Amino acid sequence: MCGIVGYVGFRSAADFLMEGLHRLEYRGYDSAGIAVQQGDRIVVRRQVGQVQELSDLLTRKPVSGSVGIGHTRWATHGETTETNCHPHVGGDGHVVVVHNGVIENHDTLRDWLQQLGYVFHSQTDTEVVAHLIAHHLDEQQRLNGDSDLPAVCLNAVRAALQQIHGTYGLGILFRDCPDMILAARCGSPLVIGVGDDEYFLASDSGPLVGYTKEVVYLSDNELAVLQKDRLQIEHRTTGNVAPAIQTLEQVASDIERGDFEHYMLKEIYEQPHTIENALRGRLDEDEATAVIGGLNLTAQQLRQIDRVVLTACGTSWHAGLVGEYLLEEFARLPTEVEYASELRYRNPPISDRTLVFAITQSGETADTLAAMRECRRKGHPTLAICNVVGSTIAREADGGIYLHAGPEIGVASTKAFTSQVTVLTLLALYLGRMRHLSHPAGKRIIRQLQEMPETIEKTLRCHEQVQEIADRYWQFDNYLYLGRLYNFPVALEGALKLKEISYIHAEGYPAAEMKHGPIALVDEKTPSVFVIPRGGIHPKVVSNMEEVKARRGPVIAIACQDDAEVARIADDVICVPDVEEYLQPLVCAIPLQLLAYHVALLRGCNVDRPRNLAKSVTVE
Repeated sequence: MCGIVGYVGFRSAADFLMEGLHRLEYRGYDSAGIAVQQGDRIVVRRQVGQVQELSDLLTRKPVSGSVGIGHTRWATHGETTETNCHPHVGGDGHVVVVHNGVIENHDTLRDWLQQLGYVFHSQTDTEVVAHLIAHHLDEQQRLNGDSDLPAVCLNAVRAALQQIHGTYGLGILFRDCPDMILAARCGSPLVIGVGDDEYFLASDSGPLVGYTKEVVYLSDNELAVLQKDRLQIEHRTTGNVAPAIQTLEQVASDIERGDFEHYMLKEIYEQPHTIENALRGRLDEDEATAVIGGLNLTAQQLRQIDRVVLTACGTSWHAGLVGEYLLEEFARLPTEVEYASELRYRNPPISDRTLVFAITQSGETADTLAAMRECRRKGHPTLAICNVVGSTIAREADGGIYLHAGPEIGVASTKAFTSQVTVLTLLALYLGRMRHLSHPAGKRIIRQLQEMPETIEKTLRCHEQVQEIADRYWQFDNYLYLGRLYNFPVALEGALKLKEISYIHAEGYPAAEMKHGPIALVDEKTPSVFVIPRGGIHPKVVSNMEEVKARRGPVIAIACQDDAEVARIADDVICVPDVEEYLQPLVCAIPLQLLAYHVALLRGCNVDRPRNLAKSVTVE
C-alpha cells in the first residue's frame, strides 16, 4: 500500500522522484523519502508527514545525481517515525532499499541477522530486507570478488529473495554499483517505464505519464536490472524473460486536478463522462443486448452457467451487491457476493457451472487477487471487472470487462463505483438476453442506459443543495443510512464514504431492518439518511421514516422531485432524477458522495488523503 519510484538515466533523479511521489501520495502519506547515488555514496533524505514536507527538506538539503529510488509510506510495521521511514539502509550503507508489501518471516530473519551482528534502527520489515541483501552481498564478494560487481549484486538479491516469505515490491540501490537499480516483485505491483537511455520504476503508471509511452509490467517472481542503456528481466524459476512492452494510454490531464480543489470532487464530476465511457461501443440496439467481447467464453459456455459469484472488497463489494440484484432480476441467475478477504480462506462448494467475477478498481487488491487465484486454482472460469489496464488481476483473469474510468486518485472511490455498477448492468443485460429477457425489454434497458450520462449531469445540480444540508449536519457524530432493494447497497456505500473521509461513525442498513435493533440508536443527535426514490416499496420506506421521526430523529432524504409525502416527513430533501429502480444506485450515490465530501471539509479533514487509509490495498 506504499508507493515506489525509481530512476536511472541522465536527468536529475531527485526531480523525477519527487514528482513521482506527489503522484503516488494517494498510496501512502505517513512519511516519504528518497535515496540518490551521489558520487561514491548514497544520500538518503527522509521525512515524516506528507510528500510536500520532504520537498521542503530537499530545498534545505538538496541532493544531486541521476540514479535514485523513492518511497511514500503507509505504515504496516512500526509507527510513523523518522527511523521507520523508507528508504532503509543495509549493512554499512552499501545497500539501500524501498519496499511495498509484508515480509511474513521478518521476525525470524531479524533474530538471525542480529546474531550475525547486524544492528537494527527501525521496527520495519523492510530494514530486514536491506540487511539480508547486505549479508548476501558480503557472502558473494567473499566468494567471487568484485570483478563483475553487477552480477555479484544480482546474485545477492537472488539469494535474499529465496529466504523471504510474503509479498514485496522492491527497489534496490548498491553504493558500489552506482549506475544500476534492481527491482523485484512478488504480490506488490511494479511497472517499468522505457525511455531513450533512461528507465523509470513505479508502483503504478501515474508517475510515468509525460515521461514515456512505453511500459513493462513486472509479473510475480520477476527480478529486473535497470541501467540507463539496459533492461534485463528474469523469472525466479524460468530464467531470462523478454520484456513485454505495452503502450501507456494515459495523458497528463488524467492525473491532474484541473480547476477542482480536490481529486475527489473532480472525480465526482467526471461521472457523466466515465459512465459514457463504460457504455461506449457496448450497446447493440438491433439485437437489444450488450456487447461484451472480453469474457473469452462462448455463448454456449455462458448459457451453461447456473450460478455467479462476485467477489470484492470495500466499495467494489457494494457494487457487487447491486450486481446481485441486477443479475438475478435480468438474467435469473442465482448470485452471491463474497468478501474477497473471506472467500480466499473458505472452501465453499463451487460447481463447474459457476462463473466467478473479481471486482476491483486498481486490479491489485491483495485479497481480491488471492480469492481469484484460489478459484482459478480449482478450475473455475474467473473473470474480472477492473479499471486498470495491465494490472495483475486484469492480466491473470481468464477474461473480463474494463471500466475505462481513467485514473482514480482520491482515496474514497466515487467514479469507479458508478462505472462498476454500469458495467454490471451491461453484464446483466447481456446474460439476460441469453436467457429470459425479451427483445422489447432489452431495447428499453438500452434506451435508458443511453440517457444515463445526461441524467447524471442533472443529478449533479443537487450540489449546492447538498452543501447547504452539510452546513446543518456536519457536527453530528453518528449517522444511519437506510435504503431497500437496489438502494440498500447505496446506503452501505454512503455510510462508507462518510466514515472514510470525515471519520464519523455511520452504519448502513436495509430500512426495514432498522426496527430489529438499530432503531435503538435513534435520537435527536443521530441523523438518518434515507435513500427513498420512487419505486415498488416506496410506501414501506416512508413508514420507516415515520418511525424515525416519531423518535425525534433528524431525517435527510434522497428522493425524487415533487415527492410531497417524503417532503412532509423529512427535515431535508435532496432531489434526484426519477429513473427506473435498477438505475437508482447510479443517481442516488452521487448526492451521498457530495454529502460526505462537504461534511469532511467542514470538519477540517483531508478528503483526498484520509487518515489510516491508502488507495490500493496491496497487503493483507
